[in-house]
Amino acid sequence: MNKPAGCSKFIAWSLLVAAFLFLPALSRAETVSISSLDLTLARQDYGKTTPNLSVNGKPLSIGATPFSDGVGTHASSLILIDLKKSATRFTASVGVDDEVKNSAASVEFQVKADDKIVWKSGVMKAGDAAKKVDVDVGGAGILSLVVTAAGDGINYDHADWAEAVLEYSGAKPETIQVPAPPRIVLTPKAGPAPRINDASVFGVRPGNPFLYSIPATGTRPMAFAADGLPAGLSLDAATGVLKDKGEFAVVLHAKNSLGEAGKKFRIVVGDEIGLTPPMGWNSWNCWGGHVTQEKVMSSARAMVAAGLDQHGWTYINIDDTWQGERGGAFNGIQPDPKRFADIKGLCDAVHGMGLKVGIYSTPWTVSYGHRLGGSSNNPGGKWDAGVNLHTAVNHRIYPYSVGTTHFAKNDAQQWAAWGFDYLKYDWGPVDIENTREMGDSLRAPGRDIFYSLSNNGAGNIFSIITGLSGLANAWRTTNDIGESWGSMESIGFNENPWAPFQRPGHYNDPDMLIVGNIGWGNPHPTKLTPDEQYTHISLWCILGAPLLLGCDLAALDDFTLGLLTNDEVLEIDQDPLCKQGIKVSGKGSLDVYEKPMEDGSVAVGLFNRGAGEATITATWADLKLTGKQIVRDLWRQKDLGVYSDKFEAPVASHGVVLLGIKPAN
Repeated sequence: MNKPAGCSKFIAWSLLVAAFLFLPALSRAETVSISSLDLTLARQDYGKTTPNLSVNGKPLSIGATPFSDGVGTHASSLILIDLKKSATRFTASVGVDDEVKNSAASVEFQVKADDKIVWKSGVMKAGDAAKKVDVDVGGAGILSLVVTAAGDGINYDHADWAEAVLEYSGAKPETIQVPAPPRIVLTPKAGPAPRINDASVFGVRPGNPFLYSIPATGTRPMAFAADGLPAGLSLDAATGVLKDKGEFAVVLHAKNSLGEAGKKFRIVVGDEIGLTPPMGWNSWNCWGGHVTQEKVMSSARAMVAAGLDQHGWTYINIDDTWQGERGGAFNGIQPDPKRFADIKGLCDAVHGMGLKVGIYSTPWTVSYGHRLGGSSNNPGGKWDAGVNLHTAVNHRIYPYSVGTTHFAKNDAQQWAAWGFDYLKYDWGPVDIENTREMGDSLRAPGRDIFYSLSNNGAGNIFSIITGLSGLANAWRTTNDIGESWGSMESIGFNENPWAPFQRPGHYNDPDMLIVGNIGWGNPHPTKLTPDEQYTHISLWCILGAPLLLGCDLAALDDFTLGLLTNDEVLEIDQDPLCKQGIKVSGKGSLDVYEKPMEDGSVAVGLFNRGAGEATITATWADLKLTGKQIVRDLWRQKDLGVYSDKFEAPVASHGVVLLGIKPAN
């Protein structure tokens, strides 16, 4: 039966409407705001990635323009998004958040599609107008939203992805966890045969106790001996006393069933101690203000159990918040009895392990950990830069002009009586006279105490460093290091101006190491990637810096142990010349550093601070070398060959190739 024409048209139109209504979602474009995704999976160097607010929790604003939607982050940061192969377009407005206006903030935004950069902002600074992003991401699998520190550190780098939106047709994009890079151990395991490690020189002042443990790797049991020891010094080093100035050439021996190792060693009796940079551990970056005697003791035991002492790691240092009331035989600062019940016993126990032990103090009434001059009567007090700890009566809060009693001598006598070998003096604003007073007081009690100034920033001491470098064994050149690539990069790669002040017994200190499990009371794996950790250790060794760990020594894994037990790398730091390595060439984010060594060789670091792998070249002209040179990979402890005029190698992003170079003849 024939249907009316109008009915056929109606049926056809109905089918067309139905087809449109029931088209698969694949054909309809949708949008998703990045702020609505799970941002807990993002990674950044400071703070938390925050939806619709700045990293400090304020409304988003770029270049005086407010935004109600977006993501607040902080350099360096990375947001990874699985596009499900369904996204077609990414748009945003980016810039530095106005909450840091008039600061030195500088960042660069990058958009990557499947690890290929498809858009970047160039360097943006505080106050700059927002830049528009409009990128075709069709067919891409993974979108990376990257904020870099633009090569000058992460201070104030509050960065916003405002109105960040993805268009897609199909499966909805979602954030994914930033994967952890592989942790490759480059350091070969120490062999079973004896090898004596650490520096080849040691300084002691006349008449003072001598404590030195021979650091040697190899299968135990092992017998030790020494030829040429001066009179009065025995191999049981804790009982020997040297009374006369002079330099003594000694040969150390270590022997086990597989062989014997020998090493030339110099004992220098004179005015200088700490003739190579100190290597050890400090409690702050691990336990923060929660340090206790048991935590310090367990760290000492863990250092020995891990074998770090066999590679020259020596100091176990107590940082802030150990303090209690003033008193005792010397009217010195006493420990908080709830935290340190027997501090003399602790020192004796640490010495019994062949290690040394350090303490913390400050010339100010309020320490950085809010200990009021060692007094528990006023816990939680505020910093008062007008009150001096060692001129404050009874260690309580008095104006500087009222105090007449000086306590530097009292405290130095007390520390020496307990047996401390190291003082971290957190002295904040510069006070040369106080610094000198404490330095003189440390020499008086008849015990060698390494004197380290912990300054809150470089700016207020650079102009008087010549005076300070004669008073102290080490001095901080920077603000506190943070747990980030940006912080470590901005500190470590800006030390060149300090190089002239470094010499044996006196060191520029770019702050503690941030490898392993750190956390200021809540230890967790460092945020530095494996390559960044290799760069950290390599750079600090080339700088000839003090090496002070801040990690939980009881939680060392194979990767971290590899970082800390490579004797060819540590020898760079412990070289008796104590020269600070400096940058000798470079372009952009690619740097070549060089450090001269006592044996005539040079240590060279090829550092890549950039975002992608790059080839770096070290020329003999830049290194002031001539002729054929043997090049050795120090992390892998492997010769790479003989080269005539240059050496070049690919270097991973934020990575390093660390070399030893010596004449081929």
